[in-house]
Amino acid sequence: MSNIGVRGFYLLTTKIKDTLLADENVNSVTTGDITKIDLAKQTIYPLSHILINNVTQEEQILRFNISVICMDIVDQSKEETTDIFIGNNNEHDILNTQLAVANKLIELLRSGTLYTDKFQLDGVVSCEPFFDRFENEVAGWVATMDILIDNDINIC
Repeated sequence: MSNIGVRGFYLLTTKIKDTLLADENVNSVTTGDITKIDLAKQTIYPLSHILINNVTQEEQILRFNISVICMDIVDQSKEETTDIFIGNNNEHDILNTQLAVANKLIELLRSGTLYTDKFQLDGVVSCEPFFDRFENEVAGWVATMDILIDNDINIC
């Protein structure tokens, strides 16, 4: 008997962290309360942050509803704005790159190595862009999804 049900939280968060860190467009991965992370450090970006929203216990399945925040720091150009569509910062580049980070994770959960390792996406994933100021101005995506893992707790 494996202990995935006992260690499911650790296994899931570690597997997602390792997958995100393998992406060339991610420097750091954090979890927990995002307000407790020193977001002023520019060296941590691009950053992905894992939030466990809730866990539902189903018959022999644990359903983790999680949000993965994929973000990078916005750089403002000092040059005069000549393109009113793109502006004078790198927000478009960040949105493009960080959506690719989220999309790769989603596809690995849908039918890739994470799926074969029994970390399986269920349903559709919602990706919502954001533009926010923590300690730095950042932009990116919040991908919210349900991931199913085996619950092999045996009470016998």
